[in-house]
Amino acid sequence: MEHRIVVLGAGYTGAVAAGRLARRLRREDVSITLVNAESDFVERVRLHQLAAGQDLAPRPFDAMFAGTGVELRLGRVAAVDVDRRTVAVDGAAGREELAYDSLVYALGSGWNDGGVPGVADHAHELASRPGALRLRARLDGLAAGGTVAVVGGGLTGLEAATEIAESRPDLDVALVVRGGLGDWLSAKGRGHLRKVVARLGVTVHEHAPVAAVAGDRVTTEDGAVVPADVTVWTTGFAVHPIAAATALDLGDDGRIVVDATMRSVSHPEVYAVGDAALAVGPEGRPLRMSCASGVPMAWQAADALAARLAGAEVPTVPIRYFQQCVSLGRGEALIQFVTADDRAKEKALTGRTAVLYKEIICKGAVWGVAHPTMGLPTRRRRVAAPALRETAPARATA
Repeated sequence: MEHRIVVLGAGYTGAVAAGRLARRLRREDVSITLVNAESDFVERVRLHQLAAGQDLAPRPFDAMFAGTGVELRLGRVAAVDVDRRTVAVDGAAGREELAYDSLVYALGSGWNDGGVPGVADHAHELASRPGALRLRARLDGLAAGGTVAVVGGGLTGLEAATEIAESRPDLDVALVVRGGLGDWLSAKGRGHLRKVVARLGVTVHEHAPVAAVAGDRVTTEDGAVVPADVTVWTTGFAVHPIAAATALDLGDDGRIVVDATMRSVSHPEVYAVGDAALAVGPEGRPLRMSCASGVPMAWQAADALAARLAGAEVPTVPIRYFQQCVSLGRGEALIQFVTADDRAKEKALTGRTAVLYKEIICKGAVWGVAHPTMGLPTRRRRVAAPALRETAPARATA
């Protein structure tokens, strides 16, 4: 009898969790099924580059997980029944029901229109590959002198505005931010950011919350109009809605509430990682939605689940932050060092050093996904007999 583990979502966190579980547990004792809508890995942290016209290397999951024992199931998750321990998946052959004994929920997040009028109809998003490709096509069709407004002053907004401005200097690019530009950065970081943005010719509208978006403009709450043939909306992320239809305990923002091992506080057979999970970090602050949070969460969840199945001591490693990495086009970047709870220190890297640092971080993240079973102990643990006996009853697929 195998212990059935189903991992939902193959972004950074889901792919890392699946690979790490495959390395930690004996294949004879477990089956690991990774459910994802696409057949290759999406480097979400590079989607602004894709939108700006750069091509990203394909990274097929078949090659990534070859020989690991992880089975990739292509399809979209339609529903999760945490009481019956089943997942409904819509694939090429229709709907299929997968039964699980342990579930790793890593469906992540999408863009958040914030309920602002006109955003859903007129703005572009950068939270998915299809969204980035639609934006790319729209920018390709935009003639010289066209206007682009990027709304949102977080990491995604800064990267999108500078990438577009650098790749298309013939366009008028504006950045519309609710607060001050880079107001979470150190003085050195803010100074460098302003210098780069000014050099790229990006017009910045600060303290300008957006009230509405139309096909040719963005209107702020004080009535100012920012011309925009193309609007890019990057004000934040919204969690995948599937969890809201389950009996799982959720936070106010729809994330699954988990303990220090990324285990659901209401359903112990469910683990949640990445943007889908509401986990507490240093100083009692919730971990932010980011790759910097998600990958360590995936490590923690996989190690904890493997240890529990093996009847071993469950490890807990506090998750903390070290830096925020921001690309500012291909030739500039900013590495803002932060405290464990994500507050800016004065120290920051800029210029070519920052560019190389950022590239190492990005390549390291995708290397960890592409080589999920490397760098870990080769000895796989046996699943303890009680864990095998406590599996949910098998159910036929439909």
